[in-house]
Amino acid sequence: MSDSSSGPPTRPTQAALDRYAELFNQSLTLRHFGARLSFPEGRNKVVVTLPELRPEHRGGVGSALAVNGGILAALFDLAIGTSGALVDPTRRCATVQLSMSFERPVTGDRLRVESEIDSQGLTLLFATARVYDAQDRVCGRCQGVVRLSNLPWASGESPATN
Repeated sequence: MSDSSSGPPTRPTQAALDRYAELFNQSLTLRHFGARLSFPEGRNKVVVTLPELRPEHRGGVGSALAVNGGILAALFDLAIGTSGALVDPTRRCATVQLSMSFERPVTGDRLRVESEIDSQGLTLLFATARVYDAQDRVCGRCQGVVRLSNLPWASGESPATN
């Protein structure tokens, strides 16, 4: 619940969100994983892409074609967890709960996960994400809870440390 005297929440600047994504995309983890994080201008959402699905991403449902559920869980965690940047990209935040459902195998040569905030309080936000295959079909959904802290990231700009 929000305090009505504080007015509507302000959205971070696009430049701040772009800088957050840039630092995150330079991290060893995302470079190794092959994922890209972005905050499309004018849209209040997080977008995570795997622009090229590699053999190590596959193996879901016992198939060399489908993306492994562990990979999808990691991407849901990334998309939901970074939705805290839509509130304040300088504040620490962490995913504290995820609930996922997989509706169809993710196949093709790329995928996209989109996340948006459903509601937020002072220290928690609730977000929803969807994973889309290369044909733009929804293949899975996730709901999550993110804990917001008043502490800044160690780098001052992003949780990316390397």
